[in-house]
Amino acid sequence: VQLAESGGGLAQPGGSLRLSCAASGFIFGDYDMSWARQAPGKGFEWVAAIQDSGSEMFYSDSVKGRFTISRDDAKSTLYLQMNNLEPEDTGIYYCNANTLVDVYWGQGTQVTVSS
Repeated sequence: VQLAESGGGLAQPGGSLRLSCAASGFIFGDYDMSWARQAPGKGFEWVAAIQDSGSEMFYSDSVKGRFTISRDDAKSTLYLQMNNLEPEDTGIYYCNANTLVDVYWGQGTQVTVSS
């Protein structure tokens, strides 16, 4: 099982980044997927989630209206479009795949928002 995040980097406040999470080793379409992040010196924060069907998405209040989670089951890939970035969005972003019995995590990708 592998979850490989990519797309992180340095962005200016107000800028955009698109994260990707390429999945392998399991049936991607059977799993709910989510993104979480950890800011420097802070705890883990759930950011966004999407159901296995792709029919419903959920967001934390801190990113609602700015971030969009999506999935492409044909490519076994999860995305996070991040717009209007703020310095508070800085952190390591992790991809998560879960069912009632399984949970998988990626290694993370660094996002830094700074002028």
